[in-house]
Amino acid sequence: MSAAEETLVVVKPDGVRRGLVGEIIGRFEKKGFVVRELRMQTFSKAQAEKFYSVHSGKPFFGELVAFISSGPVVGAVLSGRDAVATVRRMVGATKSWEAAAGTIRGDFGLGYTDNIIHASDSAESFAHERAAFFGNPGG
Repeated sequence: MSAAEETLVVVKPDGVRRGLVGEIIGRFEKKGFVVRELRMQTFSKAQAEKFYSVHSGKPFFGELVAFISSGPVVGAVLSGRDAVATVRRMVGATKSWEAAAGTIRGDFGLGYTDNIIHASDSAESFAHERAAFFGNPGG
């Protein structure tokens, strides 16, 4: 077992519009994760491009940027044991129709881009995404 680590989840505009923020954050809290930071905001196009910069140049980049900046999102830094891997399992497959029942996307997702939630896929991604969402720690 690894030590406690942090990860980022972002409830996307479809999840916020559907009133699922409490349900989704509650699942992580029930699992034992601690919410360290929480913020609702609407991404600017520039902020969305920075957040998803790892996908820059890919055919779906424009769609990702447009969707994540289409309305308010809620970001949360979660802390707990094996946070990145455990949260990713709880979130489910990116394509909602492939996500297992019982996962967040399997239970609530409707599509590929409109899949309710984003979760960091590594410690490196978390550092980049946290800075893009919340700004630099302490800064």
